[in-house]
Amino acid sequence: MSRDKRPFYVLYEDNHLLIVNKAAGVLVQGDQTKDTPLVELCREYVREKYNKPGNVFMGLVHRIDRPVSGIVVMAKTSKALERMTKIFHDRKVQKTYWAIVKKRPRQEQGTLINWLKKDGSKNMVTAYKEETKEAQKAELSFKVMGKLNDHFLLEVKPKTGRPHQIRAQLGSINCPIKGDLKYGFDKPNTDKSINLHARKLYFEHPVKKEAIEIVAPVPENDFWEQFLALDDIKVKTKDIGKRF
Repeated sequence: MSRDKRPFYVLYEDNHLLIVNKAAGVLVQGDQTKDTPLVELCREYVREKYNKPGNVFMGLVHRIDRPVSGIVVMAKTSKALERMTKIFHDRKVQKTYWAIVKKRPRQEQGTLINWLKKDGSKNMVTAYKEETKEAQKAELSFKVMGKLNDHFLLEVKPKTGRPHQIRAQLGSINCPIKGDLKYGFDKPNTDKSINLHARKLYFEHPVKKEAIEIVAPVPENDFWEQFLALDDIKVKTKDIGKRF
């Protein structure tokens, strides 16, 4: 598979890590759909790039939802996988997402704390305001970055890493993400994506012990790219490869 046909591109790569910018709609880890997941596509990328025969190790450090775009971290060795998994588990990584919503939150910035309970049969979670049996505590902070064409751009920084956390918590304050029917938006995006993007990641490299900051360009379409005007870091696809 050629680079131009891959539904991701590389943001950072060394002997230990492979960090990519995933397109919305790409499955990260295999499921019942049997669609080829991102982890397999990354394995094939390494196999082709380095002409490696046989099996290629590719460890998935974390996941983002299928309709979400942005940063996904893979580990190229078992040692890197173990250490990166601990970094995420210990919350020693700073994650920043961009979310586009139709309704403005009541506050310009704030913190949301909920207890999320998953319904596996529906593949969705319910956000409760009070501690609830079998529910996990979820916390995030948000800031309104501005408004364009009747939509608001939110910068969201999750403190915890629960399934569907940002989607459910924003839905719970009546600010569902554009295109996200599951959590309250009134109509889908034509490409079945939702306007949630894993924008930035900051952590200490598990082997080199140096600070790593990754910024993922937004999806290449006019709707997303207009919101770059609201941010100081205007990274586009053509800039990839210049930062590292």
